[in-house]
Amino acid sequence: MTDKAFKFAVIAEPKDEKQWLGIARRAEDQGFTTLLSADVLTAPSPFPALALAAGATTTLRVGTWVIASPLRAPRMAAWDAHTLSMLSGGRFDLGIGSGRPFVLEDAEKLLGVPTPPAAERLAQVERTIDELRALDADAHTPVLIAAGGPKARALAAAKADRVTLAASPFATREEIAARVTEVREQAGDRGEEMEFVSPIYVIGDEAPPWVPRLLKTDMKALIEGDSLNILRGSPREMADELLRRRETLGISCFTVNAVFAEQFAPVIELLA
Repeated sequence: MTDKAFKFAVIAEPKDEKQWLGIARRAEDQGFTTLLSADVLTAPSPFPALALAAGATTTLRVGTWVIASPLRAPRMAAWDAHTLSMLSGGRFDLGIGSGRPFVLEDAEKLLGVPTPPAAERLAQVERTIDELRALDADAHTPVLIAAGGPKARALAAAKADRVTLAASPFATREEIAARVTEVREQAGDRGEEMEFVSPIYVIGDEAPPWVPRLLKTDMKALIEGDSLNILRGSPREMADELLRRRETLGISCFTVNAVFAEQFAPVIELLA
C-alpha cells in the first residue's frame, strides 16, 4: 500500500538531565528519526523537555506523543509548538489528540479541569492546528493526529500530515488496512502524502509491567491475537514483519519505548 521510507520514533520519559539527553543522543546515533515525549501530568512537561533534547542533537526530530487538547488553550498550545519548531530548525512535530481517559481523569483531579464532551475536545484539536498554521505562516510544522472514531479520522484526513489510528490492541490487519484506506480516500489529493504511525509496545516476548495496565490485557493474549502492538523474533524476522506491515497496511512509521531501543536498533539498521 505504500513504499514510503521507514521512520522510527523512540518514546521516553525524562527523569533527569543526564538520562534524558543521553537517550536523545543515543537515539540519534541508533538511527531513530524522532524522540517523543508523552503529555501526562505525572511526568515532566513535554515542551521544555523536547527543547532540551533538540538542543543536544543535530538531526533528531522531537515531538509530542500526544498532547491532550483540553489541557491547553488552542492558541497557547500552538504558540509553544510554533516556538519549538522555529528554534529547533524545523525539527519539531506536534502530536495532538482529544486525550486518553486517564489523562483527562488526572486533569480533573490535579488541575480541576473538567472533561469536556468528545465533540468539544475534537474541536479544540482542530482550533489548535488552525492557530499553528496561522503562526507558522510560510513554515510548516508537521502535525500528527491520534484518531479513534470516524469524526477524528475525518479531521485527520482534512488537517494532519501523519495519523496514528487509536484502535484496540486486537484490531485485525484487515480493520487497520481499511481505516488507512478510508483516511487516504477522505484526504483526496493529500492522501498519498500522508504517513501512518503505529505504536509497538513490546519488542520480544516479555512485556514491561506497564504494558498490561495500559492495554488491559496480557502478553499471551497479544500473541494469540496477532496484535500489531508487539513485534517478535530475530532482527531479520522483525524487519521482514515491518516490511509486510508497510506493504499490506500502508504503515511506514513505528514507535517503540526507550526500554527497547537497544534491542530494536539492529532492525533499524536492516531497514535503513
